[in-house]
Amino acid sequence: MAPSPESLELSNNEIADKSLDRDCTTLSRHVLQQFKTFSPQAQDLSALMNRIALAGKLVARRLSRAGLMEGVLGFTGDVNVQGESVKKMDVYANDVFISVFKQSGLVCRLASEEMEKPYYIPENCPIGRYTLLYDPIDGSSNTDTNLSLGSIFAIRQQEGDDLDGQAKDLLTDGRKQIAAGYILYGPSTMLVYTIGKGVHSFTLDPSLGEFILTEENIQIPAHGSVYSVNEGNFWQWDESIREYIRYVHRTEGYTARYSGAMVSDIHRILVQGGVFLYPGILPKPEGKLRLLYESAPLAFVIEQAGGRATTGLVDILDIVPKKLHQRTPLIIGSKQDVAKVESFIQNGH
Repeated sequence: MAPSPESLELSNNEIADKSLDRDCTTLSRHVLQQFKTFSPQAQDLSALMNRIALAGKLVARRLSRAGLMEGVLGFTGDVNVQGESVKKMDVYANDVFISVFKQSGLVCRLASEEMEKPYYIPENCPIGRYTLLYDPIDGSSNTDTNLSLGSIFAIRQQEGDDLDGQAKDLLTDGRKQIAAGYILYGPSTMLVYTIGKGVHSFTLDPSLGEFILTEENIQIPAHGSVYSVNEGNFWQWDESIREYIRYVHRTEGYTARYSGAMVSDIHRILVQGGVFLYPGILPKPEGKLRLLYESAPLAFVIEQAGGRATTGLVDILDIVPKKLHQRTPLIIGSKQDVAKVESFIQNGH
């Protein structure tokens, strides 16, 4: 029996209502919904995520025009605290985050891989009890070739008064993070975040100028076919990592995917499953990735989605850093795939 005109109208109205509700679920609204309260912490985190979103919009706008503007791309000629050549977009994005959070009133300190020491905002410090840790541009080697890039962020609550300006309270394990996530600058601009209540993704709608909810409570598959690693470093790895790579080469069902932008690679694995590896090399067993700005924030996201993140010997979120810019190896992704890499590191097979 054909549905009545009244039932069809009701069905269409329900679809329209759901669509409109989805369009109205902005990032700041979603954070408040996660807390189910208008407590001071809920309002703080909603405001902080709103500032992160603004920084992402500004960086995305700059990237979309970069090829048309003089003096935007290329190197500055400087070297950062990590000993790496600095791209002009690195500097711009770092300045964007600082400028955006100067106006927040909530963040006293910002710590970035581009700055040797934390940046203090004195006018915020009497009331701003939060610290933003971030990598302003992840995958900056992709900047000049119009490939995907990202930004990584984490929020921590300040502990103590930090009177000596050393930010020693940041030298704690990653489980002290109260929020973390990343912004992916690809064909569309996406923001993925967690506040310890699941992982949620948002897509920037340019017509609205808002990040709109794309998917709630993302769960990473327990196993995936993708392995993501820079195999150009093969002969500089420990033998256990080389053996794992030989294993995936001879085992049917594995696919290599590596873009040179970690946010892009990990987002793929979050959605499709698999494992991302950035092991240390024999001359530098500590690896390349910064614990506080890259590994720990992404580990928080992946664990909240049901995955794992480890060095191969210890969970990333359990590491207590000894210095602000500490590096660490990283194996991150689906539980089964991370466990397989661990088995090679710990048992040789």
